Amino acid sequence: MKILIVEDESINASRLKRLLEELEPNCQILGIIDTVVDTVEWLSSNPSPDLITMDIRLADGLSFSIFDKITITCSVIFTTAYDEYAIRAFKVNSIDYLMKPIEKNELEYALTKFKSLSKSNTTIPDITGILKDLIQKPIYRLRFLVTYRDGYKSVDVADVDFVYSEFKTSNLFLKSGVIISIPQTMEELEQELDPNIFFRANRQFFIRAESIKSISNYFNAKLKVQLKLDPEREVIISREKAPYFKQWMDR
Repeated sequence: MKILIVEDESINASRLKRLLEELEPNCQILGIIDTVVDTVEWLSSNPSPDLITMDIRLADGLSFSIFDKITITCSVIFTTAYDEYAIRAFKVNSIDYLMKPIEKNELEYALTKFKSLSKSNTTIPDITGILKDLIQKPIYRLRFLVTYRDGYKSVDVADVDFVYSEFKTSNLFLKSGVIISIPQTMEELEQELDPNIFFRANRQFFIRAESIKSISNYFNAKLKVQLKLDPEREVIISREKAPYFKQWMDR
């Protein structure tokens, strides 16, 4: 299996290459390309790979523009972070779509799907329209309507310092120090909160850059984050998530 990786973040590209080689020991990684221009040039001057893994957002633009410049006949597995409806659209159209950070079992499923489609000679559909739908800016939550006394009140997301889960209940820790329980699960909040503002540190925490007091190394390549308003809470970022957290902070 000959695979081309199109990815502009070196950490993601290295991880994807390693996972592909673990899952498909006999595969041949043809190259790692990080721009639209270089991808078009490579595909124009080389035989088609069997499979392309492609990030939506590249160093010089959106990868859907590649399909406007050249005809791609091989299968494509997309990698990036968009809303769940877009993911469903890809799966319905027989093109897989992996959320970052990419999980090994999800990649394995995508490769199995690819091999199954190849054996059945299933035609890969035209995905340009789907891609254009995907790049629409998602709408994130602006406020929460919460119960207050015998009624309700609105809490702006801008007033939330961090979010944590405790005893299966999600809680907003406000910049004022007030704690408010909300009915949304952490998984639902992952779709609703802007990932540019809130980072899913682990199963229990969403944090924002300005809520962080310090970041220190922890054992086994993990990171330990101390929060300004609640320094006693321990926020541990896993070894797998640590590189993505560093990228998120360093921009």
